[in-house]
Amino acid sequence: MQAKAKYRKDYKTPDFTVTDISLDFQLHPQKTVVTAISRYQRLNPAATTLRLDGQGFQFASIKLNERHFLAYQQDGEGLTLDLSDIEAQQFTLEIVTKLVPAENTSLQGLYQSGESICTQCEAEGFRQITYMLDRPDVLARYTTKISADKNKYPYLLSNGNRIAGGDLEDGRHWVEWQDPFPKPSYLFALVAGDFDLLQDSFITKSGRHVALELYVDRGNLDRADWAMQSLKKAMKWDEERFN
Repeated sequence: MQAKAKYRKDYKTPDFTVTDISLDFQLHPQKTVVTAISRYQRLNPAATTLRLDGQGFQFASIKLNERHFLAYQQDGEGLTLDLSDIEAQQFTLEIVTKLVPAENTSLQGLYQSGESICTQCEAEGFRQITYMLDRPDVLARYTTKISADKNKYPYLLSNGNRIAGGDLEDGRHWVEWQDPFPKPSYLFALVAGDFDLLQDSFITKSGRHVALELYVDRGNLDRADWAMQSLKKAMKWDEERFN
């Protein structure tokens, strides 16, 4: 679907925002199940309609505050929720969607690239993963759990810090990431695959050790050092310039 032009003169502040979102990806190239649990806040007390962006996936279910929710209208570009009976200024939505990364040729959302599965969410790709307020002025904190075949996808990467992980009984494994800094949905990223890894470290002015990891396609490790050194120089400059 061709993107529609958007103009600043038409900008309106959102009636709702998302403060936190927890994503669970059960990854498989032929069938990926995504469960998104989002914390919404009503910014306009009089607002009774919530419009969510979404397309290109199979919609499985929606719950509001852990109860099945039926007051919605679905179309080819999103979901419209009737919240006229919801008085709470904060509420939680749980939305389950199903995707086929191997058949996604748009290079937007979640798709298969070679033997890896990855995302491209800028500028409006997140809406191809789940229903969301997919706009740059909605900033949320992301927690992402990824489960996948361990042999095929030994590395499971996403935004933020790795906080947990482990093996599952069926030859799969899982990793959970937490990003403490609110950000728009177009900055969300996920990559699952088998890569070469270049490791290094950076010591901040305060003496804190920061682990640096650079993942590259197999066979390209000898080409990664320039990028790593550039990263370290950029971090050093950022400290010196902005303290």
